[in-house]
Amino acid sequence: MRILLSNDDGYFAPGLAALAEALDGLGEVVVVAPEQNRSGASNSLTLDRPLLLKKAATGFYFVNGTPTDCVHLAVTGMLDKLPDIIVSGINLGANMGDDTIYSGTVAAATEGYLLGIPSIAISMTSFEGNNFASAARVARELVERFIRNPISEPVLLNVNVPDIPYSDLKGTEVTRLGRRHKAEPVVKMQSPRNETVYWVGAAGAAADAGPGTDFNAVERGFVSITPLQIDLTHSAQLSHIDQWMK
Repeated sequence: MRILLSNDDGYFAPGLAALAEALDGLGEVVVVAPEQNRSGASNSLTLDRPLLLKKAATGFYFVNGTPTDCVHLAVTGMLDKLPDIIVSGINLGANMGDDTIYSGTVAAATEGYLLGIPSIAISMTSFEGNNFASAARVARELVERFIRNPISEPVLLNVNVPDIPYSDLKGTEVTRLGRRHKAEPVVKMQSPRNETVYWVGAAGAAADAGPGTDFNAVERGFVSITPLQIDLTHSAQLSHIDQWMK
């Protein structure tokens, strides 16, 4: 069993270290992560310059690029054989609902999925990071389940774990993505050089957070597991647009 780990918080992130430690012993664990924090990088690839692959004292490899770069480089150029599974995380902060469009954590797993490898993105649902051990244990259980009962087709799972002790988790729920309200407005400020600068505002509150959603499961203390797909075609509008074009 070969397990490839990545993230978007950077190779030095405590969530990545907790994940690597939790999966140790399940197989060959290889870590390839960004050199810097690349949260919000989504599925971007670096095409305007070459990438550098280096090895840290921890044994983790790091790349001066995006989370997608890391997985793409590892799978298509670095490793001598394909990983059996890819795990991205543990992200500090939730990746639920619309977050998945922007998330570098989800993007790293998505790249693995697009390359035909079962992939899991795992996030903690707060920015406090008090219980990485809970999310790490959930990740190990999912990988152990995959080892016992492999899924016959590529799968992309988005997992969100409440930032609470493992013993307080209520269980797991398979969910759909909820939806957020629009983001808060950008924050306008003056720089020390008297330039007007803008900070992107915070994500909006949950708008669609009813039963069956990731928001609802996490709010009730459950681990949310959402299978994702990457078909962006709006199938219901195909005939409508076809008529509109005539």
